[in-house]
Amino acid sequence: LLIASGSITVYLAGLIESTKLTKYYKKIMTDLKDAGNYLIKVSESIPSLDECVSFVTDPSCGAISTFSGITRDNFQQKTVTKLSYEGYIPMAEKELRKICAEANEKFPSIVKIAAVHILGDCPVSKASCILAASSPHRKDAIYCVEFLIEELKGRVPLWKRESYKDGDGESVWKENVEWINGKQRRVMKKIEKDETKRNNTIIHE
Repeated sequence: LLIASGSITVYLAGLIESTKLTKYYKKIMTDLKDAGNYLIKVSESIPSLDECVSFVTDPSCGAISTFSGITRDNFQQKTVTKLSYEGYIPMAEKELRKICAEANEKFPSIVKIAAVHILGDCPVSKASCILAASSPHRKDAIYCVEFLIEELKGRVPLWKRESYKDGDGESVWKENVEWINGKQRRVMKKIEKDETKRNNTIIHE
């Protein structure tokens, strides 16, 4: 970095390299770069699959891989009517951003990533989660999306309530958790404000 003031030229390159300023500057530049390369959203209204694909499309990429998590109409012989998701948006989006950054490190050829998840009600046949990644060649894009969904399920703090048709039982709270080597990667419980009036059951999926 070269700064000129009147006839005095001040060289700060050596000073910057020897202080935390360089690290701070690099972090800012990385965050700015990521802001343009990642579409991250946890909301009651999320971008569509087409919008996610449009975001990750890039002239340098010959491959786009996607994943859509859809609400199905059944669970263990019960008829599911909808899923309802809850979560703390800043925390969930922060964790999603970390996962995207890790994916970029793991698969350096990835150019853009979209990672969105719905909050609130998600009826049958609608997408609750959409992931998309683009890269010059197919393998990294495919592996990246697989990595994203596994990490999202294991780390992002979201809860879902599964509602059933009348006669099939009460609604049930479930965590988004994954089992790795026989162990749950995330152990969190949703606590009702008034346990004495609680009608729902928390289970691990």
